Amino acid sequence: MSFDTALPDLSFLGDRLSRARSVLDHHSQSESYIHSGSPDAVAFPETTAEVAQIAAICSRHGVPMIGWGAGTSLEGHALAVQGGVTVDFSRMDAILAIYPEDMLAVVQPGITREALNAELRATGLFFPVDPGANASLGGMAMTRASGTTAVRYGTMRHNVLGLEVVLASGQVIRTGSSAPKSSAGYDLTALMVGSEGTLGLITELTLRLHGQPEAVSAAICTFPDIAQAVDCVTATIQMGIPMARIEFMDTDAVAACAAWSGQDMALAPQLLVEFHGSPQGVAEQAERFGEIARDYGCGSFQWAKAQEDRAQLWKMRHAAYPAILATRPGCTAIVTDVCVPISALAEAVEETRADIAATPIPGPILGHVGDGNFHAILLVRREDPAEMAIAKRLSTRMAERALRLGGTITGEHGIGIGKLGHMTAEHGPAWAVMGAIKQALDPQGLMNPGKLVPK
Repeated sequence: MSFDTALPDLSFLGDRLSRARSVLDHHSQSESYIHSGSPDAVAFPETTAEVAQIAAICSRHGVPMIGWGAGTSLEGHALAVQGGVTVDFSRMDAILAIYPEDMLAVVQPGITREALNAELRATGLFFPVDPGANASLGGMAMTRASGTTAVRYGTMRHNVLGLEVVLASGQVIRTGSSAPKSSAGYDLTALMVGSEGTLGLITELTLRLHGQPEAVSAAICTFPDIAQAVDCVTATIQMGIPMARIEFMDTDAVAACAAWSGQDMALAPQLLVEFHGSPQGVAEQAERFGEIARDYGCGSFQWAKAQEDRAQLWKMRHAAYPAILATRPGCTAIVTDVCVPISALAEAVEETRADIAATPIPGPILGHVGDGNFHAILLVRREDPAEMAIAKRLSTRMAERALRLGGTITGEHGIGIGKLGHMTAEHGPAWAVMGAIKQALDPQGLMNPGKLVPK
């Protein structure tokens, strides 16, 4: 497309509208193998009014708009596949208000979860959703992110109470409220959370906060095989033990993390667990979990009760992706992401492990198994069509297996470009309904085109 006719209309941004090649290139990359398309320009707004003005101008000229947070998405969500303007929210990163009594925070979309929690330390509150990467909260809302703590605190769906959103026309709307609940009409907040920027651009979020736990304890537990580790997870969840985190890594993932971090770790399937609560409650939860783990063959516990030890443990887990990439230098990754009912978790993981073992593709498995969500990191040479084809077949089989077992093709990464081909299988006619909603709110198809909904 030719963007030159619309460019003068955005001159109100001054040097906060860039067409520099380095800036365009930065906004043309993703964290995985997907690299498709480049924006014609990148805008750096500082206020909701500026975002609304950008949207109104782009709407008049038929120019696509793509929201950009921290660029940590894994399915190509923020790539400008049809050109247009990427709206980078890095300058809209303020905490607008904190209401400790109501356990709420109002923030702009560009602030990251780590920055918010750093500011919240003195209040005794924290924002719990932890996808691993230091993602922007606007991006986390748009992808309905979850992560390591979702088993206890829920996902972004549970922790976003209200939004300010700029629609394709430039109209600004507010959804939700600061009340704990509402029965007033359609839940537009829930509609926007997970919409991947295809319905509007978030300019403000009202977030639910949680009390910092009085006591925290974490441990690494080693198991003789994958089946026993995953069966331990299933039993723990079914027993109702309130885990704050329960993460799984297979032997290959453990080996990668050990090499990356320089830690001495047993090369066997492992669970990383964490308990939050009162000192007595945490001790009781840990004891009950220990009994279950020993029943499933747990060979050892490595406890991390000191804050610095826990920080090191979760730093290692959060670094799993670059650690796994480092095991095959020069490769990229097809990062799978499925979620199944907890009763089907062992079957799904075991079948996936067998599928990967039957190919020449390395694929360590890890995930937030407390809520049935796991990943295989399929390492491939981008320039090798045969490897790419094998990895994509493995990914497709994982998606099909998840659906067969009553699950979903993505538990947290979203659809973007990478999973569009599976949406009909999961949603059937409901996918067309999503397309109709998109058409109603964005009739020109300008908001993040080519993603999530039928083309």
